[in-house]
Amino acid sequence: MKFTFDREKMLAAFQPAASVAPSRSPKPVLQCVKMIGTETDAILMATDTEVGIRVTVEGVAIEVPGSIVLPVDLFGNILRESSDDQLTVAVDGAEIKVTGGSSNYSLPSQNAEEFPDVQNVEGGNCIQVSAGLLGELVKRTIFATDNESSRYALGGILLETEGSNLIAVGTDGRRLAKMQGPVEIVGDVQLGKSSTIVPSRSMNLIARALGDPDSTVLIIPSDNQLAFKTDSVTLTSRLVEGRFPKWRDVFPNRTESSTIELTAGTVYGRLRQASIVANEESRGITFTFGDGTLAMDATAAERGQSHTEMPISYSGSEVSVSLDHRYVEHFLRVLDSEANFTFDLEGGQAAVLLSTEDGYSYIIMPLARDR
Repeated sequence: MKFTFDREKMLAAFQPAASVAPSRSPKPVLQCVKMIGTETDAILMATDTEVGIRVTVEGVAIEVPGSIVLPVDLFGNILRESSDDQLTVAVDGAEIKVTGGSSNYSLPSQNAEEFPDVQNVEGGNCIQVSAGLLGELVKRTIFATDNESSRYALGGILLETEGSNLIAVGTDGRRLAKMQGPVEIVGDVQLGKSSTIVPSRSMNLIARALGDPDSTVLIIPSDNQLAFKTDSVTLTSRLVEGRFPKWRDVFPNRTESSTIELTAGTVYGRLRQASIVANEESRGITFTFGDGTLAMDATAAERGQSHTEMPISYSGSEVSVSLDHRYVEHFLRVLDSEANFTFDLEGGQAAVLLSTEDGYSYIIMPLARDR
């Protein structure tokens, strides 16, 4: 095989493919990216046997069609460090020759036939979602998942369809994040209930490979896997085995609650100030809503105390709740600083519900008040 390519275009395609390849594997060939070149196109493929990716490469001239296995670390470094605009790759026996105008390399070659096939997926029955919305679905839920939990189903994002909306949910048992948005459903496709759980790693990978926020992503379900397809990238992932918690039951059924309108950036700044004295042993910050004021207080042994307050539009009776400041920060960080949200609470022992008008909800369980 022999081909010449635009280095920057190859680098842009190689990086998402390389992110799927495992850094360690009992099969050394999996630590590589396979390229297949024909007279009409060039495709990069990588897999760790759980996740697979196919990336179309632009700017490639195939002189001798065929396939080649490229070592991720060595070939990736050449693409990043080379100053040549064009590079040529040719297989020469047991070596891969990489040649540019000012440099050349000789790399070890492996048998491309030993590389597992990453099949292409066509979108007949599928869900069409904007890349921008899918990116928000991932960003606003993935931090609430728990890859370390013995409850394996918590290590992924649950995807469900409800009418013409796609719902994403992540939870670690102590907080739950849910985001939804409108999609177009083509054919007979329905996700759920509590079983379409995509591993967090897979969702991170597809979020990084989305590209233009205005482009369309096809979500294509099949037996025990889900595929995400853009114009140039197709990522397939096995689903997490197990059942997801009944997340709808977690949402509080309020009888009498206080709902306060707040701005993300302002609250985030004051929360950062209040959390200065917090540590691993004492992460609780008490939020006290009084007449026109939100106060945040923290106390930690051998570190001291903190108190901050800010004016708010609230005239109800005083109510307090203690929360892990990290969980609140995670919610605020994924919002624009000017975004408004509601803080809904019912006393100091019930779950707190934070929500925005664009389909985002976040539930946090309170800490014991004696912390």
